[in-house]
Amino acid sequence: MSRVIYSWNYAEWGGAQIHFLALLREARKEFETVVVLPDSTDHQFLGFLQAEGIRFETFDGSIDLGQKHGSIEKLQRHWTRFRAESSMLKKIREVGIENTIVHTDITPSQSLLSLAYLCLRAPVFITLHNAMPPVSKWRWILWKIKYRLISMFANFNVFVTNRHAGKYFEQLFGDRVNRNTKITYDSIDPAAVKGALAETFDRGATLKRLGISEGKFVVLTVGQFVDRKGRWVLLEAAKTIASQNDKISFVWVAPSLAEGLDRKRVDEFELGEGFKLVRSSDVGTARPDILRFFQVADVFALPSYVEGVPIALLEAMAIGLPCISTRVYGIPEAIVHNETGLLIEPGDADQLAASILSLYGDHELRRRLSSNGRAHVIKNFDQRQAARIAVAAYKEAIPLRND
Repeated sequence: MSRVIYSWNYAEWGGAQIHFLALLREARKEFETVVVLPDSTDHQFLGFLQAEGIRFETFDGSIDLGQKHGSIEKLQRHWTRFRAESSMLKKIREVGIENTIVHTDITPSQSLLSLAYLCLRAPVFITLHNAMPPVSKWRWILWKIKYRLISMFANFNVFVTNRHAGKYFEQLFGDRVNRNTKITYDSIDPAAVKGALAETFDRGATLKRLGISEGKFVVLTVGQFVDRKGRWVLLEAAKTIASQNDKISFVWVAPSLAEGLDRKRVDEFELGEGFKLVRSSDVGTARPDILRFFQVADVFALPSYVEGVPIALLEAMAIGLPCISTRVYGIPEAIVHNETGLLIEPGDADQLAASILSLYGDHELRRRLSSNGRAHVIKNFDQRQAARIAVAAYKEAIPLRND
C-alpha cells in the first residue's frame, strides 16, 4: 500500500497539527500513514495520536521557535535547525520513502535544501497557513529565489489554508506551482462538535475548579500564549474592563504556561481572579475534552497579529460562542464583521475591551452572532471536504497500489 508521511521539525503543537490530524483521518482510509516528529513533542499531542491509533516515529532534536536577538543566537538557531532537519530526514528514510508521499511543515524560506532533498526522492506537499510579516527588500528577493528554485521540482506541491495565503504566495512561487495550488481550509469536525454539545457539561463545577465565581461572564482564548496571538493586548483589555466591571473574567487555554519574565509580566497586570492561564492538558487529554471546555465561556476572543484561519476560532464559532478577532490575514474569511462575529484592529486593546463590553451588555447581539457564526462555519469549514481535496491530490501524485 502507498504511504503518506506527515512530518515537522518543532516540538510545540497547535493549529497546524490539528489540521494534519484532519487530513490523516481521511488519508488513512486509503494510504498507510505515519507521523514523524521530534521526540520532545508535548505528551498531550502524542496522546491525541495514540487515542486515534495513529502510528508515529520520533527523532532526536527540534528547532527553537522563540525570538532570537543578535548574530550568535541566530547562528545557533540555524545550527539547531540543520541538526533537527537532518534527524528528521534520517527518520523519514528509515520509515521508508519508496512509494511514499511526504507532507511536511517546513518552508522554502528556511528549509530549501531539505525540501529539495525530499523532492528528489518522493512527491512532497507543504501546507502554508498565512502570509509572512513584511521583510526587507533583500530578504524578499532571497525568498523569491528560493521559492522559484523549489518550484522547478515537478514533485513539489502546495496547499494553502485560506484565500489570503494563496494570493500572498502567488508572488513567490513559479507558474506551475501556482496553477496547481489547492485550498485545504483550516476547518472543524462537525461530528466532534455535535458530540461535544450533546454531552452534559457542568459549567458551575468547571468554573469552581478554575477558581472563578459561578456568576462571572467568561471570555475565553485558546491557543499558544505567545506575542503573535496578542496576549498582552488581551491582558491590557482585561485590565481596562476590570476597572469598570467586576463581572467579567478571562480564561486562556494554552499548551504550556508562562514562565520567568512572561509570568512576571502577567502578574504585573494584577488581575487576580480576572485572568486564568490554564494548561490544555489540565482541561483534558483528548480533543473532545477541549471542545466541551469551550462551553465554559460566554464569548471567545483571539486578538492575533498573525493568523491564517485559526482552528480554535472556528471551533468556538461552531460551538456557538460569539467571537471577536482581528482583521488580519485569513480571519475575515471566517468572521464577517457584525454578521458572524466582531472584527477589531490588531494591537488595539481599547477596541477589544469595547467589543467585549458591547457583547456583555447586549444579549440579542450575542445570540445573533452565535447563530450566524455557527451556521457559517458548519457550512464552509468542514474538515472532511478539506481532507478529501488533499487526498485527491495525493492520489494524483502517487497512484494507489495495493501490495
